[in-house]
Amino acid sequence: MNRYLERLYNGIIKENPTFVLILGMCPTLAVTSSLMNGAGMGLSTLAVLVMSNMVISMLRKIIPNGVRVPAFIVVVASFVTILQFLLQAYLPALNESLGIYIPLIVVNCIILGRAESYASKNPVVLSILDGLGMGLGFTIALSLLGGFREILGAGMILGNKIPGWDGIGIFVMAPGAFFVLAFLIATQNYLRMRKGKRPRKLQCESGCAGCSGCADGTSCQKEKEEA
Repeated sequence: MNRYLERLYNGIIKENPTFVLILGMCPTLAVTSSLMNGAGMGLSTLAVLVMSNMVISMLRKIIPNGVRVPAFIVVVASFVTILQFLLQAYLPALNESLGIYIPLIVVNCIILGRAESYASKNPVVLSILDGLGMGLGFTIALSLLGGFREILGAGMILGNKIPGWDGIGIFVMAPGAFFVLAFLIATQNYLRMRKGKRPRKLQCESGCAGCSGCADGTSCQKEKEEA
């Protein structure tokens, strides 16, 4: 597969930040009570992710290694501030619905993770596509989660009432987010198993510093190659 298309494919399917990597769970579970909120949060994160990946990739040879994480946070925080001003000016209702979770994009582990593992080590175009792929994957996941919760919990979709269905209140509450997310992940793994593939597990980039699943990243990389 073309390496440019591969960055999009990885973010949307193979390394989906919500369904595969299980990252960014705080906004995923907190703001997805409706399709509009889920899509709004996903698109907001996508915009910040693409722009921060681009700038960090452009500055990757300038930023000293010892201060790279603070530098990444400054770059991300700048774009989040611009985003929040734009939402306050043009989409005040969405800005109010998302609330504190817009500023918290600054410390979203998806954005900082891609900055550290990819954008700081790769060319600008590939970094932009990586951010676009991850952002689209996150947006699709949050939109699905929000849509299902809105239908099941409120008996509505995009604010329109579904005739004959009043909803089950628990699905728009915190426990409902866990139930729906678990169902979507289980469905994804079931479909993979039907095709003779193993369920997707947490994967890490080549050359990582290690994770909870291994000491040096080698077992994660082996798993990635086998998937």
